[in-house]
Amino acid sequence: MILNHLIALTFACIIDKLIGDPPNWPHPVRWMGALIHKLEQVLNKGRYRKLKGIIMLFIVLLAAGGITYLIIELFYEIHPVAGILAEGILIFTAIAQKSLKDAALEVYEPLAEGDMEEARLKLSYIVGRDTDRLDEPGIVRAAVETVAENTSDGITAPLFWAMIGGAPMALIYRAINTCDSMVGHRNERYIDFGWASAKVDDIANWIPSRLTSVCIMLTQKPEHSPYEEAWGILLRDAPKHPSPNSGWGEAAVAALLGVQLGGINFYKGVISNRATMGKPMVLLEKEHIIKSISIMNKTVFLFLLLLWTGGVFLDLAFTWI
Repeated sequence: MILNHLIALTFACIIDKLIGDPPNWPHPVRWMGALIHKLEQVLNKGRYRKLKGIIMLFIVLLAAGGITYLIIELFYEIHPVAGILAEGILIFTAIAQKSLKDAALEVYEPLAEGDMEEARLKLSYIVGRDTDRLDEPGIVRAAVETVAENTSDGITAPLFWAMIGGAPMALIYRAINTCDSMVGHRNERYIDFGWASAKVDDIANWIPSRLTSVCIMLTQKPEHSPYEEAWGILLRDAPKHPSPNSGWGEAAVAALLGVQLGGINFYKGVISNRATMGKPMVLLEKEHIIKSISIMNKTVFLFLLLLWTGGVFLDLAFTWI
């Protein structure tokens, strides 16, 4: 069965590479978001909000995993090839390699033309921080951080869970991630209701984020430091991030490029001073966006090889047992 998952997730990567996420197509994540929004409106009030948040998360995961499982079983009953193709299409909806690349390029292109206002506007579509006063290094930093962090969240993590449990697990992971992005905030409204979503998201990303950082470090030689120093930067800086997982991708990319990520951001005018990642051996410039996309693409390829190696080994082991 693992072999089927591996073929399906590879097929998913090929589809994503070719067509990405067409904006007008129906998408499971939009349906998940609508369900989360309705449940949050109904449940996030009164007492026992932490318990209600757990109930909300359970309902969303049950819907995402259950519906996907029924669809997959139906197609596998028709024919194994039909099942693999259906899995591949569903896994494709859980990954976003082309969308991430295109979003970063939409920031890079106006920068390359000297249009700072357009670059700030395009950046505002993909980050939560204030972008209206960012200079070029600030725009580049935000774009590179987005690519680095979402290499795991948006691509390798769903692929990891797809190898473990096929399309149902890939969609369950995407549902967890969507719940966290919508309600997993540390503010008065969501601190209790979103507690379970944030914790489960941390657990679901723990292994993939670290495997992804290793793949990032293996994509190329560090540009401005020896390998030993780059690995030291990764291990030193990744745990500094407020998220237990997001720092691994950012620190790895920063170590390879010899730049510094993190630092001061503004959110609706309120300052946020985040830990820095990496050593500023060179200043950030627009070409670092292109380099971060290249690292992402090579990382996904290496991660696929890692999944195939581990998956085939597990499949052989289960067969022997």
